Amino acid sequence: MYNEEKDALLPWFVLRSVPGIGNHLFKRLTDRFDTPEAVLNAGEEELCRTEGISARLAAAIHRREISDAVRRELEKIRRKNLRIVTMKDPDYPGLLLQIPDPPPFLYVYGNTGSCSRNIAVVGSRNPTAYGTMVTRKLCRELADMELTVVSGMARGIDTAAHQGTLAAGGKTTAVLGSGFDRIYPAENTELFHRIADRGAVITEFPLNAGPDPHHFPIRNRIISGISLGVVVVEASGKSGSLITARLAAEQDREVFAVPGSISSFRSTGPHGLIKQGAKLVENAGDIVEELPQLLRFHMSREHIRQEDILEKFPALTAEEEKLYKALGPYPLHIDELVRRLALEPGRVSALLLQLELKGVVSQSPGKMFALDVEQVFGKK
Repeated sequence: MYNEEKDALLPWFVLRSVPGIGNHLFKRLTDRFDTPEAVLNAGEEELCRTEGISARLAAAIHRREISDAVRRELEKIRRKNLRIVTMKDPDYPGLLLQIPDPPPFLYVYGNTGSCSRNIAVVGSRNPTAYGTMVTRKLCRELADMELTVVSGMARGIDTAAHQGTLAAGGKTTAVLGSGFDRIYPAENTELFHRIADRGAVITEFPLNAGPDPHHFPIRNRIISGISLGVVVVEASGKSGSLITARLAAEQDREVFAVPGSISSFRSTGPHGLIKQGAKLVENAGDIVEELPQLLRFHMSREHIRQEDILEKFPALTAEEEKLYKALGPYPLHIDELVRRLALEPGRVSALLLQLELKGVVSQSPGKMFALDVEQVFGKK
């Protein structure tokens, strides 16, 4: 049996270090067993009942050891007074839990605070003067509207986004493609600390992880995942910013684009997005007018008490409450709900029908389900 040590984070790092346990499987295991410690204590036969866990992988979980690398990492985190926010932590971004492969935990410098009013602003590492000016102006406007601006702290548009937000006294979040011991780019070290003072810098990569090229597409899913929408300012046809926009669309986030000069190759990306249906953005108002229902949902969900829900829907059973908590404003397929709740498909289908009849859930084509925001939180 696994014996818990003093550091409550140790099971999270141990399970994550098992070869073959990626983000998808980590989430499936913790959805089923609730905690990493329970996973480590589970029998091999029980582990194999989780989708994707083979007998070989179950045996690897049982043979796991606390490596020196894990111990050194945890000791370094404590020494640097950094925070680790796990998927079970209330400070973990709720929007990020809705993507298929959320990181089991995040390294945090600063304070994530409320992550429900995030707008990502991304673009070229080599912007034009126009692109830099527009980005700073747009982010000042977003900050004035008390929205948190998310970006990747890269050179160019990302840096301008953070700087514009900070200049307006707003909150901003940077998502790194490296560990905190390898700040990239190095010239943004001062910005790194300024961002943490007014918001947070986060990463899923270990402290000493370098800015490897393959880290950035991985990082981009977090930028879009913690945001209600993604704005692309300037980007060439092969820009990483377009990866972020594609991920945003896949995650059911809004996609926005700022138009530029038709004679600049840096306009190719945003113009292509606009042709595909992204909303053209001239100012922050163009962004906010697309988000009122989502903003209301997330603002309400931050403050609503469980007893308020029970008062409005007194007939909710324990299973129905569990299903309510798994739902959000973005439609989820019934198969995803089955996986999250670890219940039989027939039972989940019956619960969804019951919640539809009670006005809690709305169904869209393709067996997609979401909370009925107007019914649950009322019109404002």
